[in-house]
Amino acid sequence: MTKRSTPSQKDGKGEVSGHKVSQNETLLDGDDRKVELGKKVTLLRGISIIIGTIIGAGIFISPKGILKHSGSVGMSLIVWIACGVLSLFGALSYAELGTCIKKSGGHYTYILEAFGPQVAFIRLWAELIAIRPAATAVISLAFGQYILEPLFMPCGIPPMAVKLATTIGITSIMYLNSMSVTWTARIQIFLTFSKLLAISIIIVPGMYQLFKGETRNFENAFELNNAKLSEMPLAFYSGMYAYSGWFYLNFLTEEVDNPERTMPLAIYISMAIVTFCYVLTNVAYYTVMSADEILASDAVAVTFAEKMMGNFSIVVPVFVALSCYGSMNGGVFAISRMFFVASREGQLPEILSMIHVRRHTPLAAVLILYPITILQVFVGDIYSLLNFMSFLRWLFIGLVVLGLIYLRYTKPDLPRPFKVPLFIPVVFSLTCFFMVFLSLYSDPVNTGIGFAISLTGIPAYYIFIYFKHKPKWLQRALGKLFILFSKVPE
Repeated sequence: MTKRSTPSQKDGKGEVSGHKVSQNETLLDGDDRKVELGKKVTLLRGISIIIGTIIGAGIFISPKGILKHSGSVGMSLIVWIACGVLSLFGALSYAELGTCIKKSGGHYTYILEAFGPQVAFIRLWAELIAIRPAATAVISLAFGQYILEPLFMPCGIPPMAVKLATTIGITSIMYLNSMSVTWTARIQIFLTFSKLLAISIIIVPGMYQLFKGETRNFENAFELNNAKLSEMPLAFYSGMYAYSGWFYLNFLTEEVDNPERTMPLAIYISMAIVTFCYVLTNVAYYTVMSADEILASDAVAVTFAEKMMGNFSIVVPVFVALSCYGSMNGGVFAISRMFFVASREGQLPEILSMIHVRRHTPLAAVLILYPITILQVFVGDIYSLLNFMSFLRWLFIGLVVLGLIYLRYTKPDLPRPFKVPLFIPVVFSLTCFFMVFLSLYSDPVNTGIGFAISLTGIPAYYIFIYFKHKPKWLQRALGKLFILFSKVPE
């Protein structure tokens, strides 16, 4: 059961039972207490959300992409470090935005504040129909693949089995996020420690071999015979994708305890841990496997485990699956708050701003993703989904950080408890736009589709938001949807 303030309760001055009603309040019938999202995200939970969302399947299965495009072992390690630094720049820029604009919603909220409702709605529209379903489908399909790996080894896994396992994983994530914020956060902490344990299983034996003197794979580490300058941007593109997820805490700003302190500290600690783990994991890979072996492997972590652990290697696919599950959980937990805030701002149906009376979860905002994501799982191609999703993601993230620079000049008196040097957002936004233009060049079809999808947000804005007098058939349809989704059982 969800509740909201109703027009009939107001006295014309925005008051209910003598208490002022803010835009984000939802009230119990006959009760003047607020029903709202509590501040349940502590420093530890914030760190677990960031780390748990960043570390997905990428570090376990795709280091060969960076090695391939960078041309050498040494250059690939430099790319991993550089991508960590660039991601830290982006995260610090978001930390400034999160401490001066104390609203949940992440990208959407910051674009709304900097550039207005039209641009914010286009970002929201792209997130709703393309970016988030595609991102969730990609990581969920990886989960479905690796959770079934121990059952089918050494045979291949039927594609339909992968999709069914993926559907079960997505359904459980949606149910968990609908039932309890506290349990969602607790499970995220557990999954984060599982990820770090999985990485430790790779780092510890790799470092042991390195200290024993296994350094032959690092000889001529910076030999650049295979390096091509034109390929380096693609290496950075892969690296930045592996680090993506640092922005998710900003979707939960209103639920963060003491955000002025918690957000910057959580970002510093998380990015330091992730960068350290990523670099050491790659050093471990190179200690045990040659560059040719890594390039020939479809799943580097599994190949590493087979060489080092024998029969025990069967646990690695399970840990990769848990890692993917943590990324799924963190992404849904955070992104539902964007839809919640957008509904509160009047840019999505009002039902999405409602909070369950007893569970205090944005139930409808969580569930809106479910049907679109399942559709993407069954009809989408994982690589095309990844390409147009990445194009849209970095385009709007670059726009958000550009908005930070814009706000510095248009709103100089805005309180900024945490402020970064100007060169940080400048460097990061230029990097984002460079990656966007690169993807237009390297994959014009899928990135063009992504750009076209975002442009459909322009007519959608005028149809659903701008025009006050909507056609009667549209009013009736929206009314029926509202009634249907309002009947949420307790």
